[in-house]
Amino acid sequence: MLKIENLTVDHGAIRALHGVTFNIEKGQLAAVIGANGAGKTTLLRTLSGLNKASEGAAHWGEHNILHAKPESLVRHGISHVSEGKSVIPELTVADNLDLGALWRRNRKEAAKSKQDVVDLFPRLGERLSQRADSLSGGERQMLAIGRSIMSKPELLLLDEPSLGLAPLVIEQIFQAIRELTTAMGLTVLLVEQNAMGALKIADIGIVLNLGSIAATGSAAALRDDPAVRAAYLGF
Repeated sequence: MLKIENLTVDHGAIRALHGVTFNIEKGQLAAVIGANGAGKTTLLRTLSGLNKASEGAAHWGEHNILHAKPESLVRHGISHVSEGKSVIPELTVADNLDLGALWRRNRKEAAKSKQDVVDLFPRLGERLSQRADSLSGGERQMLAIGRSIMSKPELLLLDEPSLGLAPLVIEQIFQAIRELTTAMGLTVLLVEQNAMGALKIADIGIVLNLGSIAATGSAAALRDDPAVRAAYLGF
């Protein structure tokens, strides 16, 4: 379980998160939605060790993950895909994937993970020898997610994977994210501006507003909530 209790994060005089509390069961896909400035990216960056919390606690299983170094969290099975298709453009697709498995000692298992990535994203398998900067935006996002899978995560933190992508590509990315939870058994915390798309594939939803939780519940219930629909889904 990912257990967040009273998480508070300050950026100088600005309180970015205030008293955020929620749980995600192992194997669930949780979507975090909210307007720009709601604190969604801050939440992920704090859980992955890039931001410091002012108060509160966050546990993944028995591990207290607040204030840990990002590289330590990766070894504990937590992988973060940041906003902006974070790949190394000068390296090939294959080299980018191999970087994700850099700390893994079992080369056979790493090779199996690479095959899992190719099965999930066949287009990457067709482009293993190409430089990452030759890929389309959607392919780069696939590569960023694929590289995170190479680290053999149990908890995947995804920040705006649909940003700037065409609708058809967004659908493919969302389908792949859903498959990560059902086929690979990962726990996924997905931050998205595309609220409807995220809630369609999620098990549970978390609505952030100005750094605080405005609503939580099953994704289906939030999709049907008139207040959530009017404020975040546009109808």
